[in-house]
Amino acid sequence: MIIGFYTLPHKNRWLWLLLGSYFFYMVHEPSLALLLIISTTVDYFCALKMPNASYRIKKYLLCTSIFTNIGILFSFKYLFFFTSSIEGIFKFFGLNIIDTSHTGAYNFNQILLPVGISFYTFQTLSYTIDVYRGKISPEKHFGVFALYVSFFPQLVAGPIERASRLIPQLKKEISIHLPNLKKGLIMIAWGFFLKVVVADRLGVYVDAAFEDPEFNHGLPLFIGSFFFAFQIYYDFSAYTSIAIGTAKTMGFDLIQNFNKPYFATSISEFWKRWHISLMDWLKDYIFIPLGGSRCSKLKVVRNVLILFFIVGLWHGANWTFVIWGILNAVLLIIEFSTNGIRKLIFKTLKVPKTIIKILGWCSLAICLSIPLIFFRSPSITDAFLYFKSMFNITGLHVNILNNYFELILNFIFIIGIQTIHYFKGNDKIHELVLNKSTAVRWSIYLSYILVIVLFAINRQNTFIYFQF
Repeated sequence: MIIGFYTLPHKNRWLWLLLGSYFFYMVHEPSLALLLIISTTVDYFCALKMPNASYRIKKYLLCTSIFTNIGILFSFKYLFFFTSSIEGIFKFFGLNIIDTSHTGAYNFNQILLPVGISFYTFQTLSYTIDVYRGKISPEKHFGVFALYVSFFPQLVAGPIERASRLIPQLKKEISIHLPNLKKGLIMIAWGFFLKVVVADRLGVYVDAAFEDPEFNHGLPLFIGSFFFAFQIYYDFSAYTSIAIGTAKTMGFDLIQNFNKPYFATSISEFWKRWHISLMDWLKDYIFIPLGGSRCSKLKVVRNVLILFFIVGLWHGANWTFVIWGILNAVLLIIEFSTNGIRKLIFKTLKVPKTIIKILGWCSLAICLSIPLIFFRSPSITDAFLYFKSMFNITGLHVNILNNYFELILNFIFIIGIQTIHYFKGNDKIHELVLNKSTAVRWSIYLSYILVIVLFAINRQNTFIYFQF
């Protein structure tokens, strides 16, 4: 893709990237590309007609875009969830509303979930909403707009880009820039390291902990929930690094999706640093239109609960995700409500800022790990079983894999990566390499290859966020 991009003249590059993006998407399930085409076509024409339309027609066009995109998303991701939930409620009252006696009865669970549908749906929706609000002008070139929706580096797992940022870049004439190539390749290599060496290694322990929580009770389950918090972070940030790096090699700058989230000292700060593109999207198009935080306290609570209900549901069609989202909302509400009291206590006791920061890190680790048990568990019943077994501490045995080398190695990798993130963040990893002499750089390259060969976990796991 990169070689073809720089070989072709500028006027033909959009077509090369568009064809490559659709090929990349259709490798998984070719027929589902039709949904991408429908979403792209509807939003393109709806936005194109808005500037010269009356207020009533503009509203009609916006509603057409929203209902089309949300309708597709609902049908393929949430239809079975809602029908099974409604069926469960009726069965609780002794009513059977779905007749399954016929062998030809349709099973909604057989609907295939299109990869990345939550990401590209939000990306294209932001375009039509921004055109409706008058923030941007509609893109007249259908091919460029189609490329914006389907741009392959971030198509299946983000980051969720805005048209005002990405479309001008797609139209800009770009020449080969060696520093961009180097930075991009280093970001890609860093992403692969996070995925195949660290995230997948943590996943081995996490899978064992969640597979049989009744048998593996006590401290191993505490470690399992702790490891999962880092597994999902490294797994997701790995894909983001690869996406940003791939785009960078062609001269495109994608938005950073993480800003050292686990160094936040509060829940609210964490959500400003985690999955930034999604949280900014929800803030601009859901939270602020509801009134944001500039309304009465009761309405702020309502807005936060609605926001994180959507956050949970966006991640998956399961009540476990909804509960995870609501728990984070409750923690945020508690944090807001006790903010003044905590500041008064720290001031009265004259607690040093360093101690306050350490306490913030520790409390954040607990507040994130506990709700994530619902996120990782296949059902609510399994989540409660995990909680029950986790607090059933009968000994000091901590390694359910019976391999203390792997257990210690996991902690070493976490400490090492967090140290790198603390000093370089998620976006300046390349400085660890490019600022060094030639001999040191090649030593790092060779060491990287050696680490991949020795420590990569060959589990053929897809990225966790592919399912969202």
